[in-house]
Amino acid sequence: MVNGSRMAQGNQARRLKQHIASLETMTRFVLATLALGSFVYTYLGVRDLLDGSATAVTLAAVIYAASVSVAIYGFWTYMIRFFPEMRDGGSRMALIGMMAIGSAMIVAMASWLNAAALAGSAAVEQHLAITIEDYTNDLDQAHSNALGALSLLPDIQRAGERFANLAQQEQSSGALTGTSGSGSVVQLLTQMSAQMKSLEATIEGSRESVEASFKQGQDHLARMRELVSAPGPIKVRSDDFAASAVSLTGVISALEQTSIAPSVSRAAQDLSVGFIAPVADGASPDLAGRQDQVMAAVRQSVAAQSKALSDAAAEILAQPKVPERRYVPLSSAEAVLRYAGDFIPSWAGAIAIDLLPAVLVGVLAVVHGAMRRDEEELADADRVTASDIFRALEMNRAFQEKYRESLPLVGAEPISGRPTPDDDAELLARLVDAAANQQSSPPRQAENVTPLTVGKRGET
Repeated sequence: MVNGSRMAQGNQARRLKQHIASLETMTRFVLATLALGSFVYTYLGVRDLLDGSATAVTLAAVIYAASVSVAIYGFWTYMIRFFPEMRDGGSRMALIGMMAIGSAMIVAMASWLNAAALAGSAAVEQHLAITIEDYTNDLDQAHSNALGALSLLPDIQRAGERFANLAQQEQSSGALTGTSGSGSVVQLLTQMSAQMKSLEATIEGSRESVEASFKQGQDHLARMRELVSAPGPIKVRSDDFAASAVSLTGVISALEQTSIAPSVSRAAQDLSVGFIAPVADGASPDLAGRQDQVMAAVRQSVAAQSKALSDAAAEILAQPKVPERRYVPLSSAEAVLRYAGDFIPSWAGAIAIDLLPAVLVGVLAVVHGAMRRDEEELADADRVTASDIFRALEMNRAFQEKYRESLPLVGAEPISGRPTPDDDAELLARLVDAAANQQSSPPRQAENVTPLTVGKRGET
């Protein structure tokens, strides 16, 4: 049973050695293919970062991508060769640390450029889409601020109509002074009504210019949205997008300046500050006194109306201004870094191209470890393979031919003449018996004889 278990372990160790040897070419092919893939995507990623003539950019990008690919191939070749051979924990931990440092350098050199090649256009398009959202909010806010004064129209219209109705009532029935006719009070009320009508016309007139600017801004936004989803190179679309963004910024600034709220605030203050009451023109002192009382009441009403309009205009002016915004174009590599969280699959693929050989290193380390464990449990005789025996026979035959008189076979009678196949069979039988005796009892060392141990195949 023990011999069968040892034989199975020996067979497994030999098979693992054979598999490792047979897969060596495949391992090199995998490393070369991954290095070539990294070369292509690194070239595509770094090309957009360089400026200059087309020849200089292409040459520089090829040299950089080739350097990165050679470094990746060499680094993982060293790891695959050395790491599985490490037996002590300290050496393995040191190589793991080196592998971590090398992997970080590979990500810094190539992986982010691979991600830029894989998802660069999509990242730039996302940057354009987010920029459109910001400009849309700015345009809406500027439009709202510009139309803020329109909210004062109902109050201004009511005030103007009230003054006009009082003037008509005073003229027709003397509702305020008790004496009908067109006198100083009617003139004052008509004057205030005209001022309100003028202010109303000013606000209404600003509506058309505000709407025209807003329509122009919407046209620019529509053009920018078309550029985001349009086919073609992203760099060309980004340049056209930047031109539209500049035009839209000018429209937003014009809307900020078109706001009528400051003018309304000044006009409201002028209602009370610039109030000029006419001289009472009553025919009798009693009528003149009543006219003075009515004009004083009108003055108080105008002052109250002026304060209400000024406060309302101040609230409109207190609204937050549209921040100055400047469109900043991004390259594909910069866009991938800024929006990395939105392109995790692309980043994973880009990093996997460069770091996949680490899995091969781990697989070989596990296989070498299993192979060493199987060999450590074998006796020295169990490690002798048939090829070792036949090699020993060939060496013995060569020695017998050259030194048949002076070096007879150890443990046998001297052989005279040329060795025959029967002699080889006899030697093979003796070697098998010696291996069996070695397993049952430890070998006895002769005096002045240094014991030799059959080592692992390929080791010295």
